[in-house]
Amino acid sequence: MLTKRIIPCLDIKNGRTVKGVNFVDLRDAGDPVELAKQYALKGADELVFLDISATLEGRKTRIEMVLKVAEQVNIPFTVGGGISSIADVDVLLQSGADKVSINSSAVKRPELINELANKFGSQCVVVAIDAKNINGNWMVHLAGGTIPTELNLFDWAKEVEQRGAGEILFTSMDNDGTKDGFANEALAKLSEELNIPIIASGGAGTIQHFIDTFKIGKSDAALAASVFHFGEIPILDLKEALKKENIPVRL
Repeated sequence: MLTKRIIPCLDIKNGRTVKGVNFVDLRDAGDPVELAKQYALKGADELVFLDISATLEGRKTRIEMVLKVAEQVNIPFTVGGGISSIADVDVLLQSGADKVSINSSAVKRPELINELANKFGSQCVVVAIDAKNINGNWMVHLAGGTIPTELNLFDWAKEVEQRGAGEILFTSMDNDGTKDGFANEALAKLSEELNIPIIASGGAGTIQHFIDTFKIGKSDAALAASVFHFGEIPILDLKEALKKENIPVRL
């Protein structure tokens, strides 16, 4: 069985790491370069770096920050925010990113997934999906959760896989920042219907939540922010607890 991955997420705004609840009420969580360095030292399997206001502000990801983070880490490093072309990805990979995460740009022009997978390989392409449960239907939202669409989460996830994405990063907007646990029912359905890895995002508050998303949600990886940024769950303690539950992790 493949080892389950623990992935801290650095949401970047104005050069700082921020964290909110349900995608709003952002508060400062520290310097992203220093946080990245600490996570690499303290047992994180990968890092995700999201320039969360890049799409809304109509600009590209801040390359200088990517370069600085890449200098400090020796683990896979995914970058997202404002990516809309092969040229954007080329620059990020040359700056030290291992993978890229696309979201709004993939919905607006789905062929972008095919183009990136063909050029750089599926293993490089992560499609992030932010969705909200509206009357029992998980609906996809864009631009940091600010723009609702008519797209259903499961239909879109299947199309994303068919177009060549290597992974899906699913964030439940309802669970985001609540620390009430991941959206395991939706995650399990995604895992059953797709053949590519699913990264769970939104809702981590306790070690038990991670155990649940791997056992009940069938997630391949779990991403979290505030519980790591504010020292509530040390990554090595989390991995020891997962190991005791016979969940395979890299120690």
